[in-house]
Amino acid sequence: MSSQPKVVLAFSGGLDTSFCVKYLAEDRGYEVYSVLVDTGGFSEEELQAIEANAYALGVKHHTAVSKTREYYEDCLKYLIFGNILKNNTYPLSVSAERIFQAVAVAEYAREIGAQAIAHGSTGAGNDQVRFDMAFRIIAPEAEIITPIRDLKLSREAEIEYLTQKGVQRDWKKAEYSINKGLWGTSVGGKETLTSQKYLPETAWPTPVSKTEEETITLTFEKGELVGLNGETLTPVQAIQKLTELAQPFGIGRDIHVGDTIIGIKGRVGFEAAAPLIIIKAHHTLEKHVLTEQQLYWKEQLANWYGSLLHKGQFVEPVMRNIETFLTDTQAHVTGQVHVRLAPYRFYVEGIESPYDLMSSVFGSYGEMNNAWTGDDVRGFSKVASNQVMIYQKVSELAEKN
Repeated sequence: MSSQPKVVLAFSGGLDTSFCVKYLAEDRGYEVYSVLVDTGGFSEEELQAIEANAYALGVKHHTAVSKTREYYEDCLKYLIFGNILKNNTYPLSVSAERIFQAVAVAEYAREIGAQAIAHGSTGAGNDQVRFDMAFRIIAPEAEIITPIRDLKLSREAEIEYLTQKGVQRDWKKAEYSINKGLWGTSVGGKETLTSQKYLPETAWPTPVSKTEEETITLTFEKGELVGLNGETLTPVQAIQKLTELAQPFGIGRDIHVGDTIIGIKGRVGFEAAAPLIIIKAHHTLEKHVLTEQQLYWKEQLANWYGSLLHKGQFVEPVMRNIETFLTDTQAHVTGQVHVRLAPYRFYVEGIESPYDLMSSVFGSYGEMNNAWTGDDVRGFSKVASNQVMIYQKVSELAEKN
């Protein structure tokens, strides 16, 4: 057995995590176990290239942990149930992915008995908090090592260090930073560092290639997307297929302005056709099948859920409580939603559901009703307005005196 301590490194293969491998192995004397958590953002070819890169850098062992199905079941499902968009805009694409990946890395470290866990986050963003929190909660006995943050390294310093270590690679930074996952793709660049500039067409990962409008049908069963255009699919398959179908329209592009966990404002572009269509379609279906109070309280708890998830509190027990509530509300969220796709936009045409509360059995809004009479409404209106009428009269009398 080796006498070297083990460190598990959350590894992507980029500059920061490549630096971490060399630093941890050669400067700190660790056996480095690199782990990549795949949540739907990598092709098989990309996974193979990252693995080869890890071993070339000198890791003791590399593993890619496939968590796409679990990512949906344990996290994304509830973002759909709650119709969650951060600041009414952002589907939490990276927020959800990062904390879920961090938990998986910590679980792997505990599984192999690592003495330390490392990540390559800088000291400027949200990910450092998400990783730190997950590591401390899941594997509190392990030391947390953050070379880039602790050493306050510039990109140039990292490149110089790796070059001295004999690592020859084209480290030229892409003009835009792209992070792809099942629940959307983030896009960062010089424009998102400003408050007024929008991303150019060339910055978006998916070119607009579709111009002819089309209508698609989404099938939901108890709140989950289980079919597309009549084809029965798993929710993960449905998300992937909808992304392929809708993203070439340029649908789902926007820039999110948000508050970071560490208290500063930030902007990030994102491309998330499937999440935005699913959430809009799901919410529309809910407005037909849920009661006013169900919709109201869902919105309150869903906002808390999204905020806590964004802040790295995925493991907080109250999250499981909210998930239980959200799941219970989905019993009647079953039906089909028809959505029209067009270049750069989409809209919901309508829904069909056996639980539709607009059922004509009870009347038609604005035309006729079968469940009450005009006298019933007259009496109801009198009672409902009584207290405010008294308030108005008392106020008038008091002001006169």
